[in-house]
Amino acid sequence: MRGSLEMAGIQWHPGFYGAAEIEFSSNKKDLEFNQEYNLSKQPVRMDLLVVKRLTDTPMENEIGHLFRTYNVVEYKSPDDGLTIDDYFKVLGYACLYKGLGKTVDQIPAEELTVSIFREACPRGLFKKLSFLGMEIRRHYPGIYYLTGSRSLFRTQIVVIKELDKKAHSTFRILSRHVQEEDVKAFIKRAVRLTEPGDRENVDAVLQVSVSANRKTYETIRGGDDAMCDALRELMKDDYEKMKKELEEEMRAETEKMKAESERVKQETLLTMLKNLMETMKWTADQAMTAMKIPEADRSRLLAADSE
Repeated sequence: MRGSLEMAGIQWHPGFYGAAEIEFSSNKKDLEFNQEYNLSKQPVRMDLLVVKRLTDTPMENEIGHLFRTYNVVEYKSPDDGLTIDDYFKVLGYACLYKGLGKTVDQIPAEELTVSIFREACPRGLFKKLSFLGMEIRRHYPGIYYLTGSRSLFRTQIVVIKELDKKAHSTFRILSRHVQEEDVKAFIKRAVRLTEPGDRENVDAVLQVSVSANRKTYETIRGGDDAMCDALRELMKDDYEKMKKELEEEMRAETEKMKAESERVKQETLLTMLKNLMETMKWTADQAMTAMKIPEADRSRLLAADSE
């Protein structure tokens, strides 16, 4: 039961935010990442807004080839669907973001893009978009561009499980069915990340991936020594936290068992005491003396009886 609750409660989005920053780390100085960007004073928020500071700087990562100045990013976790309504909702975010500029056309439509990420291919959505007259073109492995007269902004659908394994291991390990080769590729990359904030992003990705794939990570830890050491080093803080939480949980359980044992002991003594008083017509003090209950414990026992 606990395992299923843990699986259901995994917070995938923090891992995706970390993965996004790692994926685009080669252009890190050119980009500004805004998580859960507020579109208005009301709680209407897009998952991620990536602002490209220097518009003429080319993006090295192929997912970023579509990017312009303002880039709306939506992430669907492995538990989420991606329907035609979801698609239009994300377009709505982009429209709101453009419409809420401080001046007229401050955010030009041609400088605004939409990217939607999902682990599995949304075949139903693609079929519906084709019916609406949209053209869906596979531009790179796992990266589909949407074009057509009904396309308001440059838009791409990123199917994470179809992405190139070598180039996109960071996104690919955000799965409930992670592959060992993707984990190992990510670890090899992660140990080389040394810029400020990189460790936090790596931790965010690993926390999600490990939570959803504990058996796979245990297998990796028990295998190749170098890989095991690298994974242990990357997750050192998390392992220490998990160890501390486990120790605290065990300590609390031990205290609970002690308290329960003491309660049972008191209830047993009280039952014996009452039986003896009723049978022998003794006072409580006489009965406790006969039972050889220490003076120091008598008041506590009587107090427990009065609760």
